[in-house]
Amino acid sequence: MKIVELITCPIYANLPAQLQTKIFDPVPDGARKVVLATNITKTSLTIDGIKYIIDSGFAKVKSYIPRTGMESLLVNSICKASALQRAGPAGRTGSGKCFHLYTSYNYDKDMDDNTVPEIQRTSLGNVVLILKSLGIDDLANFDFIDPPPVESLIKALELLFALGALNKYGELTKTGRRMAEFPLDPMLSKVIVASDKYDCSNEIITIVAMLSVGKSIFYLPRDKKVHTDNARMNFHLGNVGDHISLPRVYNSWRECNYSTQWCHENYIQVKNSIRKAITSGFFPHCARLQKNGSYLTVKHPQRAYIHPSSGLAQELPRWVVYHELVLTTKEYMRQVTQLKPELLVEIAPHYYQLKDVQDPAHPKRRRQPAQIGGSAIGFARLILQKIVTPEVLEVEDLDSTAWGTEAFGSTGV
Repeated sequence: MKIVELITCPIYANLPAQLQTKIFDPVPDGARKVVLATNITKTSLTIDGIKYIIDSGFAKVKSYIPRTGMESLLVNSICKASALQRAGPAGRTGSGKCFHLYTSYNYDKDMDDNTVPEIQRTSLGNVVLILKSLGIDDLANFDFIDPPPVESLIKALELLFALGALNKYGELTKTGRRMAEFPLDPMLSKVIVASDKYDCSNEIITIVAMLSVGKSIFYLPRDKKVHTDNARMNFHLGNVGDHISLPRVYNSWRECNYSTQWCHENYIQVKNSIRKAITSGFFPHCARLQKNGSYLTVKHPQRAYIHPSSGLAQELPRWVVYHELVLTTKEYMRQVTQLKPELLVEIAPHYYQLKDVQDPAHPKRRRQPAQIGGSAIGFARLILQKIVTPEVLEVEDLDSTAWGTEAFGSTGV
């Protein structure tokens, strides 16, 4: 009996475009095509000739942990709406069937009707910044379609205050208004604003643009790991860090007249002022190396590791600043750059004290995190949870660095 040729075509967001398009190639006579897909095909793609769908009932879902500021991308059960959407491609261009790898009992009893709204599982820094720029100060009573968690709102306000976007009364500062003009994460916006001060705007705009793509610019096929690692490390000469390597990638591509062939060959999908500008926006995201090779974030201590795709994964510098913290198989820091801890006190003295960046081998007492309007954060929590009214606390109960009640609006209770 002759075995029919089986053509396997993967499709996922990080796959290079020229490989993604293979799912649309016609199938040779006598062959069958299998498409291994993520949720990218659920609604956005129609592939001719699809007759059968096998639905595993699982998907990777992005969520956000306000306490640690970490994003996770973990496997979870899908919802009922997703199950129906997954069955759709089998009947778009002809008759077909969908095989769901779970029981009707699981579908009826275990699955939610819809996916948790993204606003309830993501960082709200940019959302709060936009609302503030529109003159909406009463966040506690704002009529969200899907109200986000109170902890996420508090974390967003704390971040914007630390970045200098809000003053102690919760009002937008001049810096905050400039940041609100960029459709970016607040920390990236602050990096751009700070780059003018350090005279490195051109380089920073390149870095921010490449970070905003939302995925790695390098394609890392497992069967060519040695080649991809060598190509990637060519841009990391001098252990400059992931951020500063990005302009090197872009400039090399530009010098080759934006050649597609150059990208294929290099598997592509330094100044101290650049480090200062990056640190100006990402100072809340810094971590210190531990004896076991892991890192511990300075604020809200969280164990983390440098992502294997980083140019510093083998170097393990003493201090790093990172772009984002994600939870996959481990707690990974993505896009990291080495920095001197003294920069943190120089650039963000309101956020870090000298004892925060000292070598833990020297001080004998337990390190206490620097306070950022501590009583204001507690007061904000009470206000947002509608436990007390603003009149419960007198003005003198708030310290001199705290926000006033204007940051959160009245509770209406």
